[in-house]
Amino acid sequence: MHGGREGFESIMLTSVDGNTTAEFVPDANLVCSSFTVGGDELLDRRRGVRAYAEQGKTMGIPLLYPWANRLARFGYEAAGKEVSLSEDDARIPRDSGGLPIHGVLPGLLRWELEEVDAPDSLAAVLRWRSAELLELFPFVHDVRVGVTLGRAEMRITTTVTAAGDGPVPVSFGYHPYTRVPAASRDDWHVTLGAADRLLLDDRSIPTGERAAIERATFSLGGASLDDAFDAVADGAEFEANAGEARLTVAFLAGYSYAQVFAPTGQQFICFEPMTAPTNALNSGQGLAIVQPGAAYRAAFRIAVSSGA
Repeated sequence: MHGGREGFESIMLTSVDGNTTAEFVPDANLVCSSFTVGGDELLDRRRGVRAYAEQGKTMGIPLLYPWANRLARFGYEAAGKEVSLSEDDARIPRDSGGLPIHGVLPGLLRWELEEVDAPDSLAAVLRWRSAELLELFPFVHDVRVGVTLGRAEMRITTTVTAAGDGPVPVSFGYHPYTRVPAASRDDWHVTLGAADRLLLDDRSIPTGERAAIERATFSLGGASLDDAFDAVADGAEFEANAGEARLTVAFLAGYSYAQVFAPTGQQFICFEPMTAPTNALNSGQGLAIVQPGAAYRAAFRIAVSSGA
């Protein structure tokens, strides 16, 4: 089913039982702009789809591509290629400190929908071929995303296939702006599905050192989080709950790293599945390399329950 969001054409999905819906915008990097269960919106739309597409202001459930979170400089060296990026390039979003963040401008990433004969599913492909995209990330490849809605849940699978004659580094992630329905942030309790915390410098770049997580379960209350984690096993779950209301992000496969972002004063928490840590294109830490003809597959699930 087709819809519209801020002048962009969108695709609407509905679960078989009719209780769960999702909306995706192919011409804005296939961002998930809405996810509802029982009529409750589970996503924070922040500044909206147009600000995301044109300025890189993240919202909903965006794919961070071709790198997740920050680079430590305007350039990187990965899979045998050294890439220089211009600090004046408007195609690259910046963080508050001026570093490149979240890959390239989402409006450049326009997805082709593939035919799926089911109202609860979506399949789309991004073909990384144009000179403009290869200038920023010089690796010929395809990205395929598959989405399926179930009862009070959504599963997103992302596959990167090296489609040229060279290898492709894999350093993407997702940034779901989720919230526990009908509950204040101050009442949320958080459970982390990771073993170690990555230590960060003052630019939020990993230093290479780790520390054990002091508390895997805690009350969010007035805490402000922007922390990185590794040793995330396939199937690990990150959860926010308030009473019997629970929101869970399960890292099903391919995501060995996580970022958790929950600033004070905002009614959302982001459990971010990441294939590699921040700045992996420079550090090489945790960076998977896909050989020609091979593929890297990653999947996560967002689910809610009321305990009823």
